[in-house]
Amino acid sequence: MDVNGHDFPNPKVPKAITVSHYPPGTSKFNKIEHRLFSAISSNWHGRPLIHDEIVVNLIRHTTTKTGLRVQAALDTGTYETGIVVNDKEMASLNIERPEGQNQPWNDTIRPRVKTSEPKIAC
Repeated sequence: MDVNGHDFPNPKVPKAITVSHYPPGTSKFNKIEHRLFSAISSNWHGRPLIHDEIVVNLIRHTTTKTGLRVQAALDTGTYETGIVVNDKEMASLNIERPEGQNQPWNDTIRPRVKTSEPKIAC
């Protein structure tokens, strides 16, 4: 699929991408969220978050007694909004969903399998 001049999935990266989400209303079961966000909040100690660098540095320097260390970097890239993927483009993706699952909580996008067209000798 071509999205604004970019082929997705990227044919140069022949890896599957798996996206896993917790269903709405179940973030309380997300152990990473609880361990990470509470530690970051404790590290902030009510400091005013007035610059991006301050936020990133506070997150980056978050640690816990159990050894949790956080990595953070500021992404200053500009991303286009309002990109619409039509039904034909979506259908062209190689998306796998676990059997019996009707909600998109755990999808895997696999690289497209290139099919070579038969050569016709004249």
